Amino acid sequence: MKRLTRKEEEVMAFFWEKGALFVKEILTFYPEPKPHFNTISTIVRGLEAKGFVSHETFGNTYRYYPLISKEAFRDGTLKGVIEKYFNNSYLSAVSALVEKEDISLDELRQLIQDVEALRQ
Repeated sequence: MKRLTRKEEEVMAFFWEKGALFVKEILTFYPEPKPHFNTISTIVRGLEAKGFVSHETFGNTYRYYPLISKEAFRDGTLKGVIEKYFNNSYLSAVSALVEKEDISLDELRQLIQDVEALRQ
């Protein structure tokens, strides 16, 4: 899966939350000072080029909609991080979280219980 910039992820979050949107509608979700219409339009066209959104035509404007779900993006991103930084080892990734105390032993035990319950 292709990577997204922070701004692209920000715009994708609007699509995942709201569904199909016109660029003009996306602008309404930003606080003041709002980005320029052309800036958001460029980001959305980049997302389309990367295969994350597509569009349908309404007269002389486009309404864009997501092609990739938030869950698919999350899973692909997580897989990429584990491949790149943990030699494709999920165990190494979890071990790093435990070592850095980003996950407690109680949380790890709960995770094991949850996984075991899913497998039954």
